[in-house]
Formats: sequence, structure tokens, C-alpha cells
Amino acid sequence: MSTSSSSRLYGSIQLRRNRGLAGLYLVVAAFLVIYALLFPGILSIGGFSKFTQNWFPLALVTMAQALLMLNGGITLAIGPLVSLGAVIAATTMEGALGVPGGILAVSLAGLSIGSVIGAIVTYLRLPAIIVTLAGSFIIGGVALILLPRPGGFIPDWLSTVLAGHTPVAFLLLIVILALWKAFLATPLSLGIYAAGDNPVGAFRSGVPVERVKVAAFALSGLLAALTGLFVAAQTGSGDPVIGTPFTLNSIAAAVLGGVGFLGGKGTMRGAICGSLLLSVMINVMFFLGFPPVAQYVAQGLIIVGAVAVPELLGQWRARR
Repeated sequence: MSTSSSSRLYGSIQLRRNRGLAGLYLVVAAFLVIYALLFPGILSIGGFSKFTQNWFPLALVTMAQALLMLNGGITLAIGPLVSLGAVIAATTMEGALGVPGGILAVSLAGLSIGSVIGAIVTYLRLPAIIVTLAGSFIIGGVALILLPRPGGFIPDWLSTVLAGHTPVAFLLLIVILALWKAFLATPLSLGIYAAGDNPVGAFRSGVPVERVKVAAFALSGLLAALTGLFVAAQTGSGDPVIGTPFTLNSIAAAVLGGVGFLGGKGTMRGAICGSLLLSVMINVMFFLGFPPVAQYVAQGLIIVGAVAVPELLGQWRARR
């Protein structure tokens, strides 16, 4: 792939993908202020640590989902992959290789499963939503076979480090975002964005579109599986169904962050802000006394608004 040609194609879509981020930042800031007023404890080290520990898994799965949405795809296998990552971590860390072996097993599982799903979608020309839906049932079944009920072994020290009273989760997120920033300078990253915006144009510019799509699925699978490892450390055990809510929440957070379904629209920082907004929004509604049903309704209305308002504004501008 020609880096210079991909860079030109990537640069041509920057303005369109970054629209609306200023408004998103303002909304997130407003919700954070409201949350701090309702729960001043978040300003303490302990409160901030607990909040970021709850936000961190959603941020990771949102990155996993956004990675595919930016490339023009989507996955419904995020939740089962989180569950499988938690189960693999809980069933391997007691072995001879310990925590390093468990982390390696989780990482390899995520990369392998993501690569297989990506290859099926790419080379068999099947819809990603159908393949990942079928894959979610298979992955969920494997998780239940490995660990039929919550259990397994997670070292106490690992739970203390990752989910204790220090903001380790926030520091990990900073590191991951720094790595993503470095990844943006690579030809693969340029290809992911370019192929999502204009596959034909990207191909003509020398981007190996098919390999880029498989790589995007592989990286997405890795992030989802590592989320499962963190959740296992957070809960102290593996749970074969713990990832179920993450599938739709990852899509909702990415959409709130301005990531489009058709590829090439949005940024990863927008997706992260979307995950933060969703987390804070849920907490604010809880402290305001919203019953669970009302919380779901409010989340749905906000998500619909986040999708509809930019489209309506775009149509309005086009008519002017």
C-alpha cells in the first residue's frame, strides 16, 4: 500500500469525520458537572477510581465496535467475546503459566476469532451483521461449555491492581489511547479509515481493502476479549454471560460519539466520548431516581436524537 496516496485519501475526509465533536464535548462536560453535583464523591480518588473502572470496559468495547463501523462494518459478537475472554482468563490463570499465560490465551483467542469472522465476511462476501450474529451464538456456546456457571480463578492481587482503590483503569485507558494515536500513523490505520469512506477509491489508491477489513475484525476481537479479562478481574471470577449487555451498549456509545454506520464518518475520540456520555448519563439518571424502565426509555430517546439531529441538520443545510 502506498502511504502517500492513502494519506491524501485519509486527509480528504478529516473535516467531515470531525464535525460535531465540539458539541459532543460540551454535552459530556455538562453531564459530568451534573454528576459531580449529585455525587461529590466522584471528586475523591476512590470515587474517581470506581467510576473509571465501570467506564473502562464500555470504553474498550466501544473502541472495538467503532473500529469496525469506521471501516464500514459492524459486529454483534462483542458481548459473547467479552464473556469468552472472562471465561478463558478465569480458567487459565490457575495453570502453570499463571497470569501471563492467561493474558496470552485471551489475546490469542480474541485475535483468532476476530480474524476468522473477518475472513468469512470479507472473502465469502457475506453481510457482517449476519456472520457476527451467528458467531455470537457459537462464541456464547463455547463460553458456556468452558464454564457452565460463574467461577474459575482470578488472583486476588490482579483484582486489587485493576479494580482496587487506585485509578489504574484510567491510566490503562490513557495508554491505550496513546497506542491508538501511534497506530493512526501506520498504513493499516490509514487503510481502515480510507476503505470505510470509499472502498473503491481506497482500492484504486493501493489500499489492500480485504486484508484491512480482516485486520480490523482481528483488532476488534482482541479489544473485546481483553475487556473480558478486565471484567473477570473486576468481579473476581469468570461469567459465561456477563458480556451480554455490551453488544448493544457498544453500538449506542459509538453512535452517541458520532460514528456512522456506513463507514468513514466519525473518530475514535468521539467514540470514547460517546462511551463516557453513556456511562455518565446512566449514573445521573440513577441519582435522579429514574426507575430502570425510565432509564431505558431515556437512553433510547437520547440515542435516536443523537442519530436523527445530525441527519436533519444535514438535510436542512442541503436545502439552503
